[in-house]
Amino acid sequence: MAKKAAKNTARQRPAGPAASAGSAGSAQEVPVVGGREPCPCGSGRRYKACHGRGAGQAAELFVARPFEGLAGECDWVAMREIVPAATARLTLAGEGQGRSVTLATVLPMAWPGLVRKDGDVFVGLQVPGGSGDPSRDVAAALEQALEAEPGSPIMQPSLPGPGNRLQDLLDLDAPLPVQVHPGFDFWLEGVEDRSPEVIASMERANEAVVPTARLSSVEAAYWCQIRDRTHLRWVMPYDEEVLLDGLARLHVTGADKVGKDSRYVGAFRADGLMVPVWDLEPGTTADALEDPVTVFAGRLAEAMASTDPLDDAQRRARAGLNSRQLTLR
Repeated sequence: MAKKAAKNTARQRPAGPAASAGSAGSAQEVPVVGGREPCPCGSGRRYKACHGRGAGQAAELFVARPFEGLAGECDWVAMREIVPAATARLTLAGEGQGRSVTLATVLPMAWPGLVRKDGDVFVGLQVPGGSGDPSRDVAAALEQALEAEPGSPIMQPSLPGPGNRLQDLLDLDAPLPVQVHPGFDFWLEGVEDRSPEVIASMERANEAVVPTARLSSVEAAYWCQIRDRTHLRWVMPYDEEVLLDGLARLHVTGADKVGKDSRYVGAFRADGLMVPVWDLEPGTTADALEDPVTVFAGRLAEAMASTDPLDDAQRRARAGLNSRQLTLR
């Protein structure tokens, strides 16, 4: 699965260098120490009462749908949870307008951000650690990158603390144009200075990539191939209860297929959204799914719009569907 690949990549990330302990900066500029130890910023207070306070608040904060309000919310979830290698250009609002910013599933060494020597900014979604609000985490990395010198990787050795979220920094009306890649060679596109560490990180990441393609006929549906089997993973924006009712209605009539001999196998819960998964007939290509998913989307919309109570067979089907779910985050 893409998530496993992302986690394997994340484990390769070396510990980032701590910022200078003598600077009285924000929580993300001060290294983490024990709560009862003196704060490294030099204030004379204990860390938990100084810069550790904001980090603790960030750790306790949990946002059920962190990307809600962003254009392409479902694709944000897909890029964070199920797609191994993809990028999308971001459109900034306010003072950041005009800067070239690219969102990536994973960056070299699992860095949260990177500024190339030409000034282009990259931010990563699949990173280790973080707070309970990924939108805040990515926004913190983006803000650091916008202020960093060209050629700098962005490190986040501690939680970001309170601050802007992506919803505060991006043009909320601009689309998210996702481009899926066969590997992580995009890390080095246009880069002449290729460090051995980045090349080695790319090679390790490429070894774990699951072939993946984004369908064009519906939103946030991704075909993937794992060994000799193909699957459809489809991030959906609907309320979970309504979606399960709709799927149950379709299941009892055998209308929950997305192609010949396909089979609904369950769903992920991720970042507040449901990600239904189907096993596909062996040899099914992404192109061959375009028409079936369009037809299925219409059937599902009709089933979800029904106000009739579920009958006995549908309730049993719904209970079975409910048992075949896995929460990622």
